[in-house]
Amino acid sequence: MEKKLMNEIFHDYVFDFYRKMQINQIHLIYEGEVTHQITKAFTALTEDNMAKESEPNNLQMKVFHIIVESLQNISKHAQNIEGLDDTKGIGTFLIAKSTTDYFIIAGNLVHNEDIRSMVELIDTINILDKDGLKRLHKEQMKLGKISERGGAGLGFIDIARKSGKALGYEFKPITHNVSFFILTTQIPRNNNE
Repeated sequence: MEKKLMNEIFHDYVFDFYRKMQINQIHLIYEGEVTHQITKAFTALTEDNMAKESEPNNLQMKVFHIIVESLQNISKHAQNIEGLDDTKGIGTFLIAKSTTDYFIIAGNLVHNEDIRSMVELIDTINILDKDGLKRLHKEQMKLGKISERGGAGLGFIDIARKSGKALGYEFKPITHNVSFFILTTQIPRNNNE
């Protein structure tokens, strides 16, 4: 009896998850360690799907680039959180599509002490135009402050440059020391630049 009840719970969960993915037009979702092999697999899957839908090559390249940058951000910057099982390089990643846009959403754990600098960087990126982003990128390449984890914010800048849209973000508190960082990138499907 208990086994049947557990099966029903799992079946209901899977069916509910399937319906939510269909409603939100989610084409790929992943949670776990981000490795080079995972990045290659996701880019290949997305490239195949976009080619089947006859998406323009320039759009395919933008989406491809943003997937790689988003996954590299998780791989390099998802922090090992003391007291939790190994969390370094662990994150959540999904790709969704509407009639007008692709959405790439990446998430990982961060220490709350890092939030302020991340917000300042992303907010700066979000107010800049194309030329401003180009200047900021050059500036960070020359003088960029390298964080303890080796980043100068170049991934966020590249993502914003490729998408042509402001970066969406949110920090969901988990404990008094840790939050879950969510980065959303919107890529217009009809922008032929």
